[in-house]
Amino acid sequence: MHDHSAATSVLMPGQTARPVPASEDVMRGIWKENPVLVQLLGMCPVLAVTNTVANSVTMGVATLFVLVGSSVFVSLLRKWIPGEVRITSYILIIATFVTIADMVLEATVPAIHKALGAFIALIVVNCMILGRQEAFASKNSVRRAFLDAVGVGTGFTVALLAMGVMREALGSGTLLGQPVFGSRFEPWVIMVLPPGGFLSLGVILLGLAWIRERRAKAPLPVAVPAGTGFSPIDTRPARKAG
Repeated sequence: MHDHSAATSVLMPGQTARPVPASEDVMRGIWKENPVLVQLLGMCPVLAVTNTVANSVTMGVATLFVLVGSSVFVSLLRKWIPGEVRITSYILIIATFVTIADMVLEATVPAIHKALGAFIALIVVNCMILGRQEAFASKNSVRRAFLDAVGVGTGFTVALLAMGVMREALGSGTLLGQPVFGSRFEPWVIMVLPPGGFLSLGVILLGLAWIRERRAKAPLPVAVPAGTGFSPIDTRPARKAG
């Protein structure tokens, strides 16, 4: 799996590598390389458990916990894990944190744990988590692995929350069980069914594509000398002298 963040530029003699800002490692996973809205990874829980906000947040937080814990441990042990068994080792580390998350959720929020069912255990095989271990955590320091995991996990949670809000609001007329549209609202039952997951994801991706297209077509500001009478984005041709 190719990871743009792991690429390094060629340094001239005497130069040192520029440290990557912490904000860049975090924000990359939230926006530029969002695992759901950009890379379309880990789609099984995204489509299956986002019929309510509570389910979406719980699954997002559980995945964030597993991703952060496994990334830190993989980065700590990367020099001692033989290449021949690295994938097996990563899965064992991930499975350990999934077991912890599963037991904590069962003890604290049993109703949501029952609603999520097997999808908590299936975090083990989430390609997003295993992909970050192979592409980033195993090649970078503990600090960068932690920040990357926080960004990717947060981006995953935000995507689930966006879908959960849309599906619960339209499909049940509630948010976290509280009515939001009044008693006269007729719920769109399809939104809490499996087709509603595909429809919600399609609407969100369409909206993001529209925003990116508008930004790409927006005129760039042009710096002009002061006192010329032109605005920074004025595209009118200059008047001829005389």
